[in-house]
Amino acid sequence: MSLATTLYVLGLVAVAVVAYFLYASFVFGAGYQPTPARVVRRMLDLAEVRPGDTVYDLGAGTGAIVFAAARTYGARVVGVEVEPLRVLILRLRLWWGGPRDRVTFVWGNIFEVDLRPARIVAVFLWPGAMERLRPRFESQLSPGARVVSHWHPVPGWIPEVADSELRVYFYRWPAAQGGDSSTDGSEARIPPPPPAR
Repeated sequence: MSLATTLYVLGLVAVAVVAYFLYASFVFGAGYQPTPARVVRRMLDLAEVRPGDTVYDLGAGTGAIVFAAARTYGARVVGVEVEPLRVLILRLRLWWGGPRDRVTFVWGNIFEVDLRPARIVAVFLWPGAMERLRPRFESQLSPGARVVSHWHPVPGWIPEVADSELRVYFYRWPAAQGGDSSTDGSEARIPPPPPAR
């Protein structure tokens, strides 16, 4: 095989992988959009992540939140991802120098994972997924658990903090329901996000 043919085949493979990663993964209901580093920092700071906390990242993507929570904040992290190529990337990143003693990856459906061990849940998901997760949060999270979301809020919950610049929402369970919160959330409210892309 000539060099030109080899490069052509490699180029086709690269295009196919990128196309799969960005578009075909929608079959899994998990379109990919990376979380910017400053948003990750803001999410983890608002969630008050501490060494020893158990953080669940639902829809772990390629691990921006997972690795930051484990490396920088010392948390134990469970990253849940359904899309196989992303799971492979996550496991390769962990194998190539990730904090193996503090990170676990679950290849599975975020709507089926047991959230009871979570002290903190991080999400960057579409509105429909947030709607479906709310009853799971309400039935499985322990009192004092924290939820932090980028871009889309948890429907019906009142954020303790809403960062309008970075579109980060922070909640404490069960205060997020509104009844026993120290704030009514009115100062935290920001305009609703644009429709899902």
